[in-house]
Amino acid sequence: MKKRILIAALGFVALLVITGVLRLQFSQRTPEATLAESHQINGVPVKGMVTMLDLGATSCIPCKMMAPIMERVEKNYKGKAAIIFVDVWKNQEPAKRFGIRAIPTQIFFDKQGKEVYRHAGFMSEEAIVAQLKKMGVN
Repeated sequence: MKKRILIAALGFVALLVITGVLRLQFSQRTPEATLAESHQINGVPVKGMVTMLDLGATSCIPCKMMAPIMERVEKNYKGKAAIIFVDVWKNQEPAKRFGIRAIPTQIFFDKQGKEVYRHAGFMSEEAIVAQLKKMGVN
């Protein structure tokens, strides 16, 4: 019984992700980046600083689950690493630029701006912190 519930839940999450990707690909809306997103995405990755870019959407379920995690990580690593969120349903250019096929997707860049790690799907705070530490951010 528990196995069936788990399979159903995973199927539901997969459906939400697929729906999000299809919506992103076939949306007729024009990009509506906020000023902060426009400024940040032009400077991503941030030169001279480890950067974590989280590409998702405010209405995506796994992305909503990550929102409080991202807020804590951003607060805890302020001045040590750039933690940036971009809503790709409102601003589609970054999804194209970074070749995003599913959301959320997290991309980690080293201080030189080279992509060193990419993860698709929900990412726990522990996993984010571990990746930042692996990249030399304390």
